[in-house]
Amino acid sequence: MAKKRPHYLVDGYNLIHVWREINTDDLATAREFLIRNLQEYGAYEKFDITLVFDAAQSEEEEHKEIYDDFFRVIYSGFNETADKVIERLSYELVQKKREVHVVSSDAAIETVILGAGAYRHPSREFYRAIKRTKQHLRKEYLGNVTLPVKRNEVGDRIGAEVFAKLEQLRRGK
Repeated sequence: MAKKRPHYLVDGYNLIHVWREINTDDLATAREFLIRNLQEYGAYEKFDITLVFDAAQSEEEEHKEIYDDFFRVIYSGFNETADKVIERLSYELVQKKREVHVVSSDAAIETVILGAGAYRHPSREFYRAIKRTKQHLRKEYLGNVTLPVKRNEVGDRIGAEVFAKLEQLRRGK
C-alpha cells in the first residue's frame, strides 16, 4: 500500500497577513493569489492542502471548493471560525491515520492540534518555505539565462562553399 501524502490545513487569512507580496486591501485578489501559490507548492512538494478561510460573519453555511484530488478550499460557515474548522478536520484526518500539519500562527489552536496529534507550522515559517522552494525552482529550471549578443543566422552555421552556392541561387545565377 502506498504511503499517503502529508495533509496541510492552512489558515488562509493568517497566511495572507504574513505574505509580503499580497495586498491585503483587496481580499478577493489576495485569496486567488494564495490559492494559486499553494496549489503550485502542494503539487511540487506532493502535499494535500486544505486552505480554510474564516467566513464566520457571513450568513451562509460552510462552503467547499474542490480544485483537484489534492487541493481544496473551505469557507467556514455562519458562527464558525477557521480555527474551529481546522480543529475538526485535524481530528478527523488523524483518526484516518493521516500525517496532519497545521499552518497557523494562532496560539489558541496550537494546544488543540498538538493534542490531536498534528504538527504545527507558524505562518511566517511556511511562507519562507514556499519562497525558498520557488527560488530553487527558478534556479533549477531557468538557470542562468543569457541573451545572445549577436544575431543567430544560418550563414554562421554553414561552410563558405555552401553559403556561396545559396547566394548564387538567391541571385538567380
